[in-house]
Amino acid sequence: MKPQICVVGSFNMDLVFRTPRMPAVGETLHGHEFRQIPGGKGANQAVAAARQGAHVHFVGAVGDDGFAANAREALSADQISLNHLHSIPATATGVAGILVDDAGSNSIVLAAGANACLSTAHIDAAADSIRQSAMLICQLETPMATVTHAIRTAKQANVAVVLNPAPAQALDSELLAMVDYLILNETEAGQLSGINVTDRDSAQRASEALLAMGIRVVLLTMGGDGAIIAEAGNVRFVPAVRVSVVDTTAAGDTFVGAFAVGIANGLTLDQAVTEAQYTAAITVTRLGAQTSIPQRAEVLALMKERQAA
Repeated sequence: MKPQICVVGSFNMDLVFRTPRMPAVGETLHGHEFRQIPGGKGANQAVAAARQGAHVHFVGAVGDDGFAANAREALSADQISLNHLHSIPATATGVAGILVDDAGSNSIVLAAGANACLSTAHIDAAADSIRQSAMLICQLETPMATVTHAIRTAKQANVAVVLNPAPAQALDSELLAMVDYLILNETEAGQLSGINVTDRDSAQRASEALLAMGIRVVLLTMGGDGAIIAEAGNVRFVPAVRVSVVDTTAAGDTFVGAFAVGIANGLTLDQAVTEAQYTAAITVTRLGAQTSIPQRAEVLALMKERQAA
């Protein structure tokens, strides 16, 4: 049986510009390409989980514009349940303006739109789907009160919680104590722990500081520098999967979704992280958010290829 995963989060339509480099303030650059691609951290993580074999319920909000129809079409294509995707009247669907340079790095500006309207009442309406899931995944592109209510609903039903604290912001200790798996990057780890993460040693110290806040497992992803797995009394490093980078958009989201499916399927922590690393590695070789997220068969093929080498 497919594991059931519930994702509470954002949908954004990504307006992606390929550019030779990031423009300076006041500068106009000629870009290489423009594409309109479905995205949003919540929707990306939902798609990643669905493509790795989970039955996914998505709890989110869109506006009453053309992008809302795009959202439903894109998510439905991956058989994601949209019973709790709400349409907000007289509101725009969330939009992200994304610049991707020739090195594959990106800069993003968000306009939350309907994502800011996702409420605790919407969580109450989806409570049964949350309680019946093996895992709840949340991020921070929807209101904090809504995220906190969703996590509390999951914990009351003994459902494991994955939190991706992005975009980075301060979080209170009560919320962090309810998190089973905190998945974050160097910037987010630095903001939450107060330790500037610049290398493996500082990443370990930041992870240990986050564990002390009551989180069961911390996964600190460092892109091409690998990842730290931290749990009580055991901090270890997992190397990155080497690939040619085209666009890092959605790499972190792909990692989150794939990791959650691995854990829900009964993999060990290290096995789930390894599979998530391979899944994210394929993502960065392609342009865009949901368009870049691989299917399960692609991940298994890459793992087999690298293990045989």
